Amino acid sequence: MKKIIYTLLMIATISFTLSCKKVFDTPNESALDASVVFSTPSLAESAVVGILQSFGETNSYRGRYLVNYGVNTDVEVYNSLKSTTSEQARLSNYNTNADNGQMNTDNNAWAKFYESIERANLAIVGLRRYGDVATRPEMAQILGETLTLRAVLYNDLIKGWGNVPARFEPVNLNTRYVERSDKDVVYKQLLKDLEEAATLLPWPNKSTVTSKVERVNKAFAKGLRSRLALAAGGYSKRLDGTTRLSNDPDLARDKMYAIAKKECLEIINSNELRLLGFEEIFKKFHEESATAGLESMWEIPFSESRGRVIFDLGVNHAKTDKYTGQNRGGTDGPNPIMLYEYDVDDVRRDVSVVPYGWDRASTDAADKGGFQVPSTLNKLYFGKYRYEWLKRRVTNANDDGLNWMYMRYADVVLMAAEAVNELDGPAAAAPYLRMILTRAFPTNPAKVNTYLTQASASSTTFFNAIVDQRALEFCGEMLRKADLIRWNLLSVKLNEAKIKLQQLDARQGKYANLPLRIYYRTAADGEKVEIYGLNFGDTDAIGAAGNYTANKAWTLSATSDVVTYWNALFLRDPNSQPVWPIWQTFLDSSNGTLTNNNY
Repeated sequence: MKKIIYTLLMIATISFTLSCKKVFDTPNESALDASVVFSTPSLAESAVVGILQSFGETNSYRGRYLVNYGVNTDVEVYNSLKSTTSEQARLSNYNTNADNGQMNTDNNAWAKFYESIERANLAIVGLRRYGDVATRPEMAQILGETLTLRAVLYNDLIKGWGNVPARFEPVNLNTRYVERSDKDVVYKQLLKDLEEAATLLPWPNKSTVTSKVERVNKAFAKGLRSRLALAAGGYSKRLDGTTRLSNDPDLARDKMYAIAKKECLEIINSNELRLLGFEEIFKKFHEESATAGLESMWEIPFSESRGRVIFDLGVNHAKTDKYTGQNRGGTDGPNPIMLYEYDVDDVRRDVSVVPYGWDRASTDAADKGGFQVPSTLNKLYFGKYRYEWLKRRVTNANDDGLNWMYMRYADVVLMAAEAVNELDGPAAAAPYLRMILTRAFPTNPAKVNTYLTQASASSTTFFNAIVDQRALEFCGEMLRKADLIRWNLLSVKLNEAKIKLQQLDARQGKYANLPLRIYYRTAADGEKVEIYGLNFGDTDAIGAAGNYTANKAWTLSATSDVVTYWNALFLRDPNSQPVWPIWQTFLDSSNGTLTNNNY
């Protein structure tokens, strides 16, 4: 069953007729009286759909936020990196302009997130007043889900724009214009909301609603609370322009780690979720069954005619073929150094980092053949998102319809490892890191033991292992930038990546003995490509002597490049602009209350 949540959209449009023209416009009257809507489960449920409708709008998560937030880091990059002055490049190279042509519209992500928040605020007020949530579990579930979805939106607003206006009540004429709030105000409210939400929501598969990961459950609310606690207790750019920890004693780092530990361990000890084989996670995800209780904890639901996950983040198909009616994929991809960060026995590499795309010899649109061809070192692809793994052929020209996996169980396990290490030390944290490493090295348990012994030497070495493992585990899932910011490592890791890229291109340092070329041939099935030269220990001599039909240079930059690959990664110190500015259209319509001061 494909995206069942969208069957409620007709009800949602009846119940929620909100103005979408400007983010701070007051809403129109609901088409149905609130006392009816929020006391009737079938109508109240439409509130959830009304909130999610804004997630899938053209310039919301679908076509702007998911593709543009999270790049560039040491893990993920914008694949047209050397075009440093394009509007899309400026969203990623820490040189963003307030009038950015990709984002400066009144229907963009900022507006859609606040539109959705306003819908959530109306629903929360209505459910508390008319829903009788204390005695009606089905209404409690809807309130818990609404509180959680509002937290999702604020999480992404803070990630994208830093200190943002706090709006936790429906807009009225007196509150139409509000200033940026210190993010601490928002974090404290969200931590309180999610604590309440977890008491209202069932675990996965404990109700009809929570049998699908397109609907919020207790595990996700707790996992999101953990993620927000780690962010609140970490570093960030404050309203005064400084980068520091919070001064609020309620958000002290040890308290936030305690929340993360508590929530993550309750999820783990519930046994309501499980780790799958690493490739299995993403193949199961592409089956689009939306089954809860596996590794995916919650997904942003897109219908088949919405969503651009593979379109922007997946393996590229240069022409239409039997897998896809759109020739897209690869707007973003892995930082090239990621190809060489994985151990040779780590099964995560070939799932996460793909050095080939798809093509076909014929230009005839009726020809549905296709075969893999090597990409270039400066344009790799996230293998977690593939047209060829879908059980349907994508036919829409602009959208692929794959959901966005917002959180998976591995994130909870690694957050537990991080929090327990900080509070109780590496020996207590090691079992959680072992869970992730055992899956990464299914054929080499000795490497797991050796790695854990080395990582557990001190809390510092264990923390560094967490930093590394989160990069390897979540490549392509756009978690890295927020992680680096909260650890105060954004500039550090980007400068390290810049040096590594230079060394890789020049074959220096640890890359000194890598081949200068790759050697390849089409496999016997006529579809897959076999590539030699991607691993430490491979040599040009062996490649040239092998039975390969073609080869090509494996470098990042050409001598004709005006901007080298590594110099395009960031144009200013990333710490100076870790978030986007508020777009000019919203500044102009804010009656002077919004500014980019200290931005």
